[in-house]
Amino acid sequence: MVEYLVFLTISASLYSLFALGLNLQWGFTGLINFGHVAFMTIGAYTTVLLESQGVPLFLAVIIGALGASIFGLIIGFSSIKLREDYLAIVTIGAGELVRLIVQNEEWLTKGTFGIQGYNLPFGTFKPNPLGKLLMVAILTVLAVFVVWRLWINVRQRLNLAKNIQGKSYQPPSLLSTYVWGSLAFIFILICYVNGAIALMDYTYKAGLMLLILITLAVIYYGLDIIIHSPWGRVLKAIREDEEVAKALGKNVFWYKLQAFMLGGAIAGLAGAFYSWQLTTIYPSSFEPLMTFNAWIIVVLGGSGNNAGVILGAMIFWGYDSLTRFIFSSMPFITASQVGAFRVMVIGLILMILMIWRPQGILGRKGELSLSK
Repeated sequence: MVEYLVFLTISASLYSLFALGLNLQWGFTGLINFGHVAFMTIGAYTTVLLESQGVPLFLAVIIGALGASIFGLIIGFSSIKLREDYLAIVTIGAGELVRLIVQNEEWLTKGTFGIQGYNLPFGTFKPNPLGKLLMVAILTVLAVFVVWRLWINVRQRLNLAKNIQGKSYQPPSLLSTYVWGSLAFIFILICYVNGAIALMDYTYKAGLMLLILITLAVIYYGLDIIIHSPWGRVLKAIREDEEVAKALGKNVFWYKLQAFMLGGAIAGLAGAFYSWQLTTIYPSSFEPLMTFNAWIIVVLGGSGNNAGVILGAMIFWGYDSLTRFIFSSMPFITASQVGAFRVMVIGLILMILMIWRPQGILGRKGELSLSK
């Protein structure tokens, strides 16, 4: 059970990182990207291929993220001025283009045979008892940081619920704030206790879990800073009405391009962690379904809310793990029907959510870019 919860923690953190890049592009800037998995693919393959040629692992990850960002520059420069629906079509095509390239260029990527046997972070690391205690201490600091950010988010929502009046804006419900805040705290507590146990009985996956949690915390905090900076406020203005931003003298095209590139770099970073989690990567590991899973997470948690994205990833993976056991024990569903039934149920949940709360669990209806 400890190892399985470590796997869920890594997966939820990985998809949180992946979806944060999408949330920057769509939730904060209003750019519809249906080919987000292309950035992850570039990040994963660049990191693995460079490392296999002797490039230090940390430098390979940075170059992989930069490669994904440059791909965002190329795609964005040629298509970011398109209308939303055409941009969506172009990004889908770009995602499939990257996947087909890594599938067919066997001289570089080994094609459908995949890349195996590459070095992993902490792959040969065997900490002594003092090292294990140090890693648990780092995990404790991360848990305190996450609880602190959770409290700030809850307090902001409580202030909105108490102070905002008027029918033009629907403030968050006090009850929903307490419920989701409590559930998030329980998730954090479970992850912390399980992570501490896993680190004391150290395995490679436990080390990877700690590394991705540190990375997620840094990226989340960095995004929180820039989103509340003047640059982030311009992105929100573009999302609401780019003509107003143009009238104020802002270069809308370059702001959109910067957001597209930065979101792509974050997805490229997630790609490196994805390759380390799988330990072997194939072109089939980067299907378009990954992009739409990220969309589910962003829509579920709330677009334009980074805390909502992380909550959405936890709920997504919690649903994914629980339903495997629940539905497989139902007498009227055969083993071959479980997968299809799970997809049908999550589709039904999303339809109900879009009717009940189109802005997502923690999103604000006034900041929903598709409301226009």
